[in-house]
Amino acid sequence: MPVADTSHRTSGVAERYASSLFELALQSSSIDSVRADLDRFQAMIDESDDLKRLIASPVFSSEDQARAIAALCEKAGISGLVANFVKVVAGNRRLFALPGMIRAYRDFVAQHKGEVTAEVVSAHALSSAQEDELKSTLKGVTGKDVTLDVSVDPSILGGLIVKVGSRQIDTSLRTKLSTLKLALKEVG
Repeated sequence: MPVADTSHRTSGVAERYASSLFELALQSSSIDSVRADLDRFQAMIDESDDLKRLIASPVFSSEDQARAIAALCEKAGISGLVANFVKVVAGNRRLFALPGMIRAYRDFVAQHKGEVTAEVVSAHALSSAQEDELKSTLKGVTGKDVTLDVSVDPSILGGLIVKVGSRQIDTSLRTKLSTLKLALKEVG
């Protein structure tokens, strides 16, 4: 039995919710503070397997999710638009799409500010100096201010994977080793 493809539906849901949040943030002149709160919430998701399970699992009731989300927002000092937004998302049983909503909101902000967002995967956390250098280099390539969306994936071993729009640059050690392994197989 084929599994249904929900990626398009999820991105449509994410964009609609993010668009609504962006409009509210624009009206209340709080685009940057909303983004900062969303970034903090995303950081909590990235750091907690339990929170990832709460968001992704249909096993938890809407009430359980809403209670947990309200407690997390309070603990993290997230209030106002973002707290209300996340509670509405939980109440509507759409928490599974929250990471996509956060990405879509970032995209709306970048578009509004004339920026471009680069998704960066590194083997270890980048220092602020490394992030600044990468932003500067990417600005030279794109001609626009660049916002970095950095994630850490130790499995790439070293180097970076940078995606800006439809362009991807993969300098990861894992990819280089795979390419070398393939080349050695062809020779042998």
